[in-house]
Amino acid sequence: MNKKIGFIGAGKMAQAMIEGILKSHLIPKENIMASANTEKTIEHIEKTFGIVTTLNNRYLARYADILVLAVNPELYANVIKEIKNDMKPASIIITIAAGISLMDIEQLFGFQVKAVRTMPNTPSLVGEGMSAICANIYLEESEICEVERLFHTFSKTERLDEKLMDAVPAISGSSPAYVYMLIEAMADGGVRQGIPRDQAYRLAAQAVLGAAKMVLETGKHPGELKDNVCTPGGATIEAVITLEEKQFRGSITAAMESCTNKVKNLI
Repeated sequence: MNKKIGFIGAGKMAQAMIEGILKSHLIPKENIMASANTEKTIEHIEKTFGIVTTLNNRYLARYADILVLAVNPELYANVIKEIKNDMKPASIIITIAAGISLMDIEQLFGFQVKAVRTMPNTPSLVGEGMSAICANIYLEESEICEVERLFHTFSKTERLDEKLMDAVPAISGSSPAYVYMLIEAMADGGVRQGIPRDQAYRLAAQAVLGAAKMVLETGKHPGELKDNVCTPGGATIEAVITLEEKQFRGSITAAMESCTNKVKNLI
């Protein structure tokens, strides 16, 4: 891809994206630039990835064909005010912050801008991310496909209507935290029965990984896969009944609801 990519903000998610792009060789490192607020951060980025860095967001905006705003939601207004008169007219703006709508972006810029709203997640750090994507009306289909190619270097992608984007953090953005809690709880249960801690984590994590692959690769309903594990009168159905009695499903859906409500009120 013959494009120049810029990252305003160089935190964990930006680093995951940069690493994925570099590993894929989709774009040479000479065509990637990142900015940050501190010398310490840009020194780390330069040392880790070998890309050009800057403390000047306006300089980066003039450089990039595709500009990723990888800052916290509350910083978007100030960053856009800083760069909006310096960016290339045909630049594509990519957001990765929860709660920032395409209309918010257009209003902050004050003119027609090509904007793509995305929500990646932290498993992107190991090349197993999931990203939801939607774009405004100013992008051609070929440009949306270019953005998807970028994201495919570190994650799977799903295009969604923007009205659904506020629900994405609960199901894929924040949900790794729920899964980590599940793995930790499963490991604790193993330790309680005498399994060493490191082995308990590996057993639990691999079980979660394998179960997820079963859903993705077999195409079977999760309920059917669950039923296949539950032999009549066996130990698994006892565990499943206990989870139901303890409102396992209800706790998850309630957590997702609270997450979504928070996203809608971030700005």
